[in-house]
Parts: sequence; structure tokens; C-alpha cells
Amino acid sequence: MNKNRRTFLKTTVAAGTVAAASPLASSPAQAAGQGARLESPAMARSLTLLNMRQGNRYALGVKTDKGVLDVARAARAFKTTAPVTTDDVVQNGDQGLGALVAQALAKGPQGLYIDEARVQYGPCITNPEKILCVGLNYARHAKETNNPIPKLPILFNKFNNALNAHKGTVRISSMAAEKFDYESELVIVMGRRATNVSEAEALSYVFGYATGNDFTARDWQMRSSQWMIGKTMDGSGLVGPYLVSSDLVGDPNNLKIEGLVNGEVRQSSNTNDMVFNCARIVSYTSKLMTLQPGDIIYTGTPEGVISGYPKDKQVWLKPGDKLVTRIEKLGSLEFSLV
Repeated sequence: MNKNRRTFLKTTVAAGTVAAASPLASSPAQAAGQGARLESPAMARSLTLLNMRQGNRYALGVKTDKGVLDVARAARAFKTTAPVTTDDVVQNGDQGLGALVAQALAKGPQGLYIDEARVQYGPCITNPEKILCVGLNYARHAKETNNPIPKLPILFNKFNNALNAHKGTVRISSMAAEKFDYESELVIVMGRRATNVSEAEALSYVFGYATGNDFTARDWQMRSSQWMIGKTMDGSGLVGPYLVSSDLVGDPNNLKIEGLVNGEVRQSSNTNDMVFNCARIVSYTSKLMTLQPGDIIYTGTPEGVISGYPKDKQVWLKPGDKLVTRIEKLGSLEFSLV
């Protein structure tokens, strides 16, 4: 985000104008510019963040015991400035957010908070430069699909058109595919520019983690050796509801992960079954390309996917199905198919 743009957004937050929220179609990555990306501002810590849809904009919320703090509203109340979305926090650092949250919790009125049942969610990151995914990264998942354990991370990609949110919908009825499958996944969100980093230091470049689902059309995925077309349909990259800072998560490779379809548990595992842990993924990928703040990485899915069932047991997802992915410390991501 260039200096003038950041000043404008902060000024309008303090003034209480509608520009306090980021437009849904805006591009934080483009606004930041490559020069700004070279900076390493202090990352926000000890926060659970979310993006709220407010009309045609996203606005920043912080999950607290009192409800979801409306950051723009709190900034106006305390006559200060604040970041406007999770993307702004990840790209440009804390910017006083931690202090504002502490002030609001200590002496802010209840009117600064929103009942979470009333929140309309956006993806917890709205405009990453890169969306990377790791294939066959759980040992038991590789076994169930009759694939060898990979010797190196298998990388593929999604694009921003795939991004979708908690309580969102995936419109499979408009897609010319038939074999729809779920993939519950831990998502890494980068917080610092990373090039050729070691495994020992890799996780220090991570802002935080989120619950994700790499929703997949298996028949499209298997049309060729390139998986991308079965992975990046509109709305197929679900992520959220929260972006949880890494200090609150601790070890990302010891988290319970589950996937449910219509209330039935289909996937139940732990991220400790990953073939390549989060540090290895970040380090390896940073040697292939520069990772930027806000880039997200889907780290693979555990066993229990439909494509791992025997052929006569494979009942593919259909309109009307309701899915949940839940990960310890990160919350539950719910979505439905239409």
C-alpha cells in the first residue's frame, strides 16, 4: 500500500467515512506496490482477525470475548487510526491495532462490538498474490488413494476467483463436472517476504493460520497430469472464518483436523500426519519463488476424501450438501453446495 493510499484510508477511518472499509473488488497487493513489499513491518500478534462484509466492502473485525470488535468503529471512538482489513494488517503490520484492541476491551462501550451471529464473513484473506496448494501431503491420504509418499512437496495452484468465505456457497449446479469432493486443510498465511529461507527460520515468516477447504472436481482434476483445472473453480478456495496469528496457534503440526458432510464426520486426523510439515513447505517453496505477505498455502488434506473410497462406495457431493471443516484453535469453516 503506497504512503498516500495508506494515509487516505487511515484518515477516513478516523473521520468515520465509508472509505474506512476496503472495497470488495479492491487490490491490496496492487495498491501496496513492489517497493512496499520489501518492508518488514512488525507483525500483529495475539489476535484473531476476520473480514466482515459491509455492503460492497470488507471491514476488519477482531474476535474477542465481548463479541467481534468493529475496528473502524473503535478507531472512530478513540479518535485514532487503524488498519482496514486483514490484508492491510498482513501487508503493513500492526499499525496500532493491538493497542486499540486492548483499549477497547478495557474501556470501550458494548456498541463497538457486533454479535458474531450477525456477521457476514468475507474470506479471511481477500487478495493474495499467490494461492499455493500441496498435494498428497498426509501419509494416510496418499495410502488411501494408492499413491506413493511424495519425495518432495507436490505443488499446484488456485487463483483469486476461487476465494470463498465461511457460510459461503459453491455453485456446483452451474459447473459441467460431476465428481465433487471435499479436502479439509490447514492454511498458512505468509506475513513476511520470504526468499530462500531455511526450515529453522521458516515459521518466523508466517503471519498466521486459517481453516480451509480445497474443494475439488475430481473428474476435471484427472483430465491431465496438471491438477489445476479441477482445483480453481469459482468459489472452490474456502478459507476462514478467522485468521489466527501464529503465536496463538503454537505448533501448526499438532492440530486436530476434521471434515463433516451433512453432520457426518468424514475426515478425522491430525496435522502431525503431514509428510512435509509447515516449516518444510515454506522453506521449500521459498527456494522456488519469493513468497509475499498475504500469500496463502493450502497444506494438504488428510484421509477420508471420497476419491479414497472403493469405487462402489464413492457417492459424490451434490447440491444441498452442507460441509464443515474444523481445526483445533482455528475454528469451524461452514459452507453449502447449490
